[in-house]
Amino acid sequence: MSELFPRKQVMGFVFSLVLTAAALTVYFLDVSFTVGITILLATAFVQAAVQLVGFMHVGENEDKTMIYMNIYYGLAIALFTIFGTLLIMVWDM
Repeated sequence: MSELFPRKQVMGFVFSLVLTAAALTVYFLDVSFTVGITILLATAFVQAAVQLVGFMHVGENEDKTMIYMNIYYGLAIALFTIFGTLLIMVWDM
């Protein structure tokens, strides 16, 4: 009977709602810019991990190492692009 109920998906949905509520508190509470950005970044990365593992079933097949390597590669390219743009446009280097 427990196989009929999508427990993992429901828990992922509830956890996503909790993370969204945590990020929404930044808007309603009077916090400094640094604290607000830190909370938003932390909840965004955890939310992305919940979406990948809970709903996109990343770790449930035999190619999970290749999928994780592709995710890490994409993350590295995104970070290089962001920091390269900051380096050139903001920090005048």
